[in-house]
Amino acid sequence: MPVSEIVDKPLILNTVKPEHQPFWDCWALETHRGRQVWRFTLPQDLKEIIKTPQDWQKPEAQQFLINMQAAFAYDKKGQPHSADLPYRTSRLKQTGFSPREDGSSTENLGERAKTAAKKGFHFYQGLQTDDGNWPGDYGGPLFLQPGMIIVSYLTKHPIQEPHASLCKQYMLNMQNEDGGWGLHIEGKSTMLGTVLQYVALRILGKKKDDPQIEKARKWIHENGGANYIPTWGKFYLCLLRVYEWKGFNSILPEIWKFPKWLSFHPSKYWCHARMVHMPMAYCYANKIRSAKTDLVKELRQELYTTPYNEVNWKKARNQFCEKDLYTPHSSLLKFATGLMNAYEKIHLKSWRKSTSRFLLKQMKQENENTFSINLGPVNHIMNTLCMHHGFGNESIVFKDSIERWSDYLWLAEDGMKMNGYNGSQFWDTNFAALSLMEAGMDKEFPDMAKNIYQWMDDQQIKTEIPHREEYDRCIRKGGWAFSTFEQGWPITDCSAEGMKTSIKYMHAGILNGPELTVNKERLKDTVNVLLAYQNKDGGWASYEPTRAPKWVEKMNAAEVFGDIMLDYSYAECTSACLQGLTTFRKEYDDYRTEEIERAIKRGHAFLRSIQREDGSWLGSWAVCFTYATWFGIEGLIASGEDPQTSPEIKKACEFILSKQKPDGGWGEHFESCVQKKYVEHPQSQVPNTAWALLALMAAKNPNKEAIDKGIQFLISKQDSWGDVPQQQISGVFNFNCMITYTAYRNVFPLWALSRYTKLSEQGLYHS
Repeated sequence: MPVSEIVDKPLILNTVKPEHQPFWDCWALETHRGRQVWRFTLPQDLKEIIKTPQDWQKPEAQQFLINMQAAFAYDKKGQPHSADLPYRTSRLKQTGFSPREDGSSTENLGERAKTAAKKGFHFYQGLQTDDGNWPGDYGGPLFLQPGMIIVSYLTKHPIQEPHASLCKQYMLNMQNEDGGWGLHIEGKSTMLGTVLQYVALRILGKKKDDPQIEKARKWIHENGGANYIPTWGKFYLCLLRVYEWKGFNSILPEIWKFPKWLSFHPSKYWCHARMVHMPMAYCYANKIRSAKTDLVKELRQELYTTPYNEVNWKKARNQFCEKDLYTPHSSLLKFATGLMNAYEKIHLKSWRKSTSRFLLKQMKQENENTFSINLGPVNHIMNTLCMHHGFGNESIVFKDSIERWSDYLWLAEDGMKMNGYNGSQFWDTNFAALSLMEAGMDKEFPDMAKNIYQWMDDQQIKTEIPHREEYDRCIRKGGWAFSTFEQGWPITDCSAEGMKTSIKYMHAGILNGPELTVNKERLKDTVNVLLAYQNKDGGWASYEPTRAPKWVEKMNAAEVFGDIMLDYSYAECTSACLQGLTTFRKEYDDYRTEEIERAIKRGHAFLRSIQREDGSWLGSWAVCFTYATWFGIEGLIASGEDPQTSPEIKKACEFILSKQKPDGGWGEHFESCVQKKYVEHPQSQVPNTAWALLALMAAKNPNKEAIDKGIQFLISKQDSWGDVPQQQISGVFNFNCMITYTAYRNVFPLWALSRYTKLSEQGLYHS
């Protein structure tokens, strides 16, 4: 039975097979101050057999790995991504969870919603870590893990066998029926996804005559061969020596030494783009590549439709599979690439060496600024290779980078994957905090609330980066990162949400006196961050203010992503900052008052300006119009719009109401993000429904029937323990790549139920 259909019995009990449990029990999640690492423990009967890494080649050990992989076999046709069952089952066992009694049945929908909320929070409390947050699956993109496996191969630093075994199983689980892999787990097959999984699986030991490998190779050949892989893929294949650097368009490493006032200087790119460009430029400058091993020779034969030595590498530079293309190369990029390729023939060796030293210093500093976590998984893996090349196998900086690989690996019932970050801990926990407080549930669950606050207190960034301008960093003290304080990159909406939630906790009564350490002085630092990050257009981007003119987007050479070169103003980030600043202004009216007032007015005007004709806002960080329209409404209300008279809010509510399904829910397909227009999902989705309801209730929309039906839908999806089934993928970045948030199925329905409970008790939606 597909996971999505199990609603009558506890989700966890219906999906864990007894014969698989012993293999799941070998794994335990260790957490400390938000860091999450999956540790493997040998079963007792293997401890005498496996004492060294080489012992994994023994027959008994190999059979164990085969059996363990079978315990994580997963059919994604029924449900594309995990429900986080290994973590949830083990954590509920640790906390001694027992389900909450439903109480007496009632026809009153307000009471039923309150009961469902209490049951859901009781369940969710059982999943909270001792340090106050909620770990979870933040996987989905399929181009992340192969990079780690390739760099592991190049640096001769093999991934531990149990981990490698389940990384392999995850990739096999995510193969599409046509033999390929997508950019993400729900995507159609692409050359990037397919070639990278193929190569990674071969490195991990899959034979070329394995049926799944043969099926993948057939897909690659039918679509032109590996010479048609997009630029990021060409880069990884160059490192592996199964593609030639002369078939890779120059990325001009020396551009980092150009004057910073130039509009196209990399320091002005969106931080993810520049932090990936940096190690790519270093690797290109040094033409790093693997030794010509037997596996490399075999892959050269397997990946192309013509003999490797006959591939036209100059032509291959600009060959890209049509199934991958989301952002084709612009005329400007083609012209610039032509100039850079011409320069490559005559480049100055001394300047290139100087550039390499500069880039290595910058990347080493990024390690120091982030406790070796780095901004994200792609630049972390690439930086690791650069540390190995620049400082050596025995260097501390390389070993520290390798040690942090574990922060990015996540185990679920579909195997082991690489997360899109070192987790989404702060983001998910903040929403849990807000949902808990909406109807005063923090009084019902005081320990849960106290742990949340202590977590948020711990996670606020409390230091600045020394000489930050030299490393192109903005101020960060007082901000909150998306994951953990160690990661060290504050984000506008995370910082604003952290400030808003901290102030709400000051009034909640759960903590008082010395316990309330996120005080005014620390929140003033947060205000400084938000004011410094506001864009000229009045909106807020994600990590930094926009640094370059929009035409620089035409230099996007990452064919599979959209809007990757700049950090744009977003509806969600702008709304969160408006909510955070207005909350601070109401609490404290004696700090940067005029600047805050001006920032709110500018942000309000920007948010209104980007509302679409149909009343919606385009989402950039989740699926998609339901998500952003909720943020849009909340932001306008927080910054002064009267929901009863505002035409913008009325129009937004009309848009949302027009998308409700007959079963009372809302269902928006992730293709909405790709196509930038509303695309209906065949089934109602729990997160979309919760976002729509939160928006309507924030606006005090009078359509009680629609809201009641939506609440009834959410209640119907809750199982007897208080959990909710996992459905479609719900997160997105750069419009074309989806990402998992397993927390969303819990926190947002609970928030909607809590809001309905509060408004019912106030008489607005009473039954």
